[in-house]
Amino acid sequence: MADTDSAPLIFAVCGKGGVGKTSVSAMIARVLAVRPGKRVLVIDADPAVGLATALGITVRKTVDDVRNGIIEGIKNGQGGDQSQLMGQIDYDILDAMEEVENLAFLAIGRPEDEGCYCRLNSFLRGMIGKLAANFDYVVIDGEAGIEQVNRRVMEMITHLLLVTDTSVKGHNVAGMIAEVAARHTACREKGLLVNKVRPSDDTARLPVPDGISVLGYIPEDDVIRDFDGAGRSFFSLPDCGALGAVKRVIASLTGDVQ
Repeated sequence: MADTDSAPLIFAVCGKGGVGKTSVSAMIARVLAVRPGKRVLVIDADPAVGLATALGITVRKTVDDVRNGIIEGIKNGQGGDQSQLMGQIDYDILDAMEEVENLAFLAIGRPEDEGCYCRLNSFLRGMIGKLAANFDYVVIDGEAGIEQVNRRVMEMITHLLLVTDTSVKGHNVAGMIAEVAARHTACREKGLLVNKVRPSDDTARLPVPDGISVLGYIPEDDVIRDFDGAGRSFFSLPDCGALGAVKRVIASLTGDVQ
């Protein structure tokens, strides 16, 4: 496990649907997971659970499944006191994690419905935060749009990575997410990752939201498209232009060139 005296770097990957956010998350996870002696937690917070497919991981249980099971127990009078509830959440969350060598994977599932269970939802978020402290790096693939940031489920992040393609709409959504994040998170750094950049694109003319720096440009890459189309694990992704661009961005953010 990681040294719990040092806080992990927590990367939240957000952006408009269709910009390649999940592929970028998978590449980031791959880049971090090959670092010797490092532990990586990957959280798929997108209800579509596409990141599991991109990493070749089978999800048996999501956090939402855990939540629904505990709610059913509460309805049946099996909830117990707060200590028992926390113990059950602790056990169930660990059981829902999938582990591949030094990488652990946790899928959130559907967005939570607060209803009468806001305390349970807070417990779940707290449990995920406590779990993250045992890792060196955490990668969160956020759901498309701004709702997750708006619900404050990403308060603990250190780096907000805003993925966009070269479209104005993609950049506008990234700007809106950044504005919401400024109110609800205290991230150390936020920046733009421009994905699917073609050789003919004039990156100097792309609109960049105020107050956001461009962390890097990721080229449109046939290798990524082929892996996505075939549902192949990004852990077997060979060196390619897109992966090289992601490696450079992560190296600049972590100060580790491995």
